Amino acid sequence: MADTIFVCETCCLENMQTPGADFAARLAERFDPETVEIRTVACLNQCDEPMSLALRSQGKTAYLFAKVQPEDMEDAAALIRLYAAAPDGEIKDARPAGRLRHCLVGRIPAI
Repeated sequence: MADTIFVCETCCLENMQTPGADFAARLAERFDPETVEIRTVACLNQCDEPMSLALRSQGKTAYLFAKVQPEDMEDAAALIRLYAAAPDGEIKDARPAGRLRHCLVGRIPAI
């Protein structure tokens, strides 16, 4: 089963830009859709701290990140690779995810 990454497409940055759809499309180019599915979603309820993204997968811990910037593409790709490599979704060392390791808003344990 593929890991699913949700990117908010309506998050509005200070400059009134909504980069989510473009960010998601560029991110999707980096991964095999059989293993990592990138989806846009209308809202992840982080409107005060845009842009947001979430990581989910069956049997894995889920994560929600906020304050993601369009220039965080490399860090987002590294974060997704860490998540994909973690069988239970628990990212033990997030340093490879660069700035995004400081953007974690919430973590939901796997069922």
